[in-house]
Amino acid sequence: MNKDTAEGNWTEIKGKIKAKWAKLTDNDIDELKGNMESLAGKIQKQYGYAKEQAEKEYKHFKESLAKK
Repeated sequence: MNKDTAEGNWTEIKGKIKAKWAKLTDNDIDELKGNMESLAGKIQKQYGYAKEQAEKEYKHFKESLAKK
């Protein structure tokens, strides 16, 4: 998913992020502003994951969005 697509569907994507990672606050999600690449860092910080685990979670999420 490119940045333009993420920004265009941001309201829908925000809901999906919140449903998958409930520990992320609305402020955390709003700080992304459609920049999905920053999501892995937010996941890592809030969930205490290693960088590799956070990137894996992000990758799976991104792939699930692309399938729809």
